[in-house]
Amino acid sequence: MLQPKAESMNRSIFRRAAPALLLGALLGGCGSTAPPEVAPSPAVTVVTLRTEPVNLTRELPGRISPSLIAEVRPQVGGIVKQRLFKEGTHVRAGEPLYRLDDATYRADAQSASAALARATAALSSARLTANRIGELAKIDAVSAQENENSIATLRQAEADVAVARAALDGSNVILGHALIGAPISGRIGTSAVTQGALVTANQADPLATIQQLDPIYVDLTLASSELLHLRKEIQAGTLTSGRDLPVTILLEDGTPYSQTGKFAFADLSVDPATGSFMVRVEVPNPGDLLLPGMYVRAVVSLGQRADAVLVPQPGISRNAKGEASALVVGADGKVEQRDVLVERTIGDRWLVESGLLAGDRVIVEGLQRVRPGASVQATESAPAPPPAAGAVDAAMPAARP
Repeated sequence: MLQPKAESMNRSIFRRAAPALLLGALLGGCGSTAPPEVAPSPAVTVVTLRTEPVNLTRELPGRISPSLIAEVRPQVGGIVKQRLFKEGTHVRAGEPLYRLDDATYRADAQSASAALARATAALSSARLTANRIGELAKIDAVSAQENENSIATLRQAEADVAVARAALDGSNVILGHALIGAPISGRIGTSAVTQGALVTANQADPLATIQQLDPIYVDLTLASSELLHLRKEIQAGTLTSGRDLPVTILLEDGTPYSQTGKFAFADLSVDPATGSFMVRVEVPNPGDLLLPGMYVRAVVSLGQRADAVLVPQPGISRNAKGEASALVVGADGKVEQRDVLVERTIGDRWLVESGLLAGDRVIVEGLQRVRPGASVQATESAPAPPPAAGAVDAAMPAARP
């Protein structure tokens, strides 16, 4: 009796739930036929390239060398009687530095002076005699031979005076060498001799060394291959020479020196061991802060490019082979990959040699979300500030596609 009653209750529940199940099935069927949602194009940030003038610079290592250097050497021998300078100070050209014992040289000069006086007296006597005999010869009071002899004696006396005067000048020169002076102006170093030391003429060791430190030279080294590349660019008209531009000197601690330098000359030969040549820069050094032998770095101008194209560094990527490329948004809003050639950085941007032109929109943000051929929503980045004055360019190997 209980089983028929249960079956009746199940049929009643099914009849009540059937409409709800049918409505759910119909609604489910309608949802499966709706069109799929279209994903929005990814947003990227681009930089529109433009041409601008840039100064191509390079940081080169160098050593300080004096503009003039002279070794103080004795030209006569003798005992050092007195040192007349203080070591490490500035001296002027001709300023006395050492005084030698000059008693012997002074006596020789006095003897030469006396010989000149004797020759002068003999000349006066010979001149009077020649004049007197000449007057007598006019009236035939003396023979012609006697007159000629008096004239010859006068000429000999004049020659004796000239010889005596030359000997006196030579003695005075030697006497003057006993007082050793500075050959150039500059800073004098350590004295190699003291009072009482014996020095000789033409000795191998100098008494002291004088170096002129204002102006001073900075000797830099530049690769010959880079020089050839620069000359080709200058000849092609893409680069103008930067020899007339100032040179910034960086001290050993990295701080810039207050004075700027200028090109003096470039060496005519290349060092076969290093493949580089020397470039000399002249720098004012009023406070003697730069000293010979000091290591410095110099930011030199290699040239100026009037229509350079610069790309922010995030816009350039490299593959496993080191080849550089950039993603560009075209006029249709689609991404295009470009193979580019870059050689150096200027500040925080790459200098483009080929592959990109002014007006191209290079993606600098959102590179991970796009692929070549994809449509994107491009937003222009804020304009980049111009390179800071004295910004150093780093030369890089050319990355060719």
